[in-house]
Amino acid sequence: MYNLKVLKFSHVYCSSYNSPLKVGQKFREGASLFSCLSDIISLFNFGSSKKNYLKSVFARLKYNQICWDDNLLKKNDDVNRMNLLKNEIIDEDLEEVNIDEQYSPLKLIDDSCFISLELNNFFESCLPKLLQGCKKVLLYSTLKHGISLRTMIRKTAQITTPALLVAGDMQGAVFGALLDCPLIPTTRPKYQGTHQTFVFTNVYGHPRIFLPTGVNRYYYLCSNDSLAIGGGGGFALRLDGDLLTGTSGPCETFGNRCLAHSPEFELKNVELWGFTHA
Repeated sequence: MYNLKVLKFSHVYCSSYNSPLKVGQKFREGASLFSCLSDIISLFNFGSSKKNYLKSVFARLKYNQICWDDNLLKKNDDVNRMNLLKNEIIDEDLEEVNIDEQYSPLKLIDDSCFISLELNNFFESCLPKLLQGCKKVLLYSTLKHGISLRTMIRKTAQITTPALLVAGDMQGAVFGALLDCPLIPTTRPKYQGTHQTFVFTNVYGHPRIFLPTGVNRYYYLCSNDSLAIGGGGGFALRLDGDLLTGTSGPCETFGNRCLAHSPEFELKNVELWGFTHA
């Protein structure tokens, strides 16, 4: 901004003598304005006082230029620091995006009323290793297949692996259990299931699993009129035959608390999911 490139001064006239400088006298190419002016002053026959005065003026101008350049450098340093900070923030945002991308996508072959990304990842961490990473196949849903426990039981007839029961009440709680299949209804109370059976709920603010305590083996009872999970002091979860209402309470089998918002509730929907490696 302050550089004045002077290629050649052909004629520079002195106001006091009206005589030109020697034609062809050259100044340093690319020299700064102040160095050129200093050279010009030395060529004129000013009095010593005027020369000293002009030199002091140019010295002050040069000092102001240096100060301005220093301020410009400081501003450039501030801009560079701001750019570095911005890049660090962008890098942190990218790291957060990468963390979010670590979550596995929903592996559902059909739509679900209840299974969100959070709940799906929760299941992946709780399921037996044989079922982790499998796709979930909708075997039964009251919205698609009608409100009938018998229909749900029939849908498990050809299943030899565990199935995931997912239900919810009208207040937004989601709960259920992992059950061994096929579901076999009995006329007399007879407990079925294995130590793989568990119950879960999200009613306490985040998904929570209740595993068998080992106190008993009352995993679940199945009949054509009801499905009851857990035992000893009460059922962890019991669904009526029409799959419209249910109950929940503490039980010794899983050491759980109530899985729904209230011990008695109306069901919003009931889903049963199978697993496949395909």
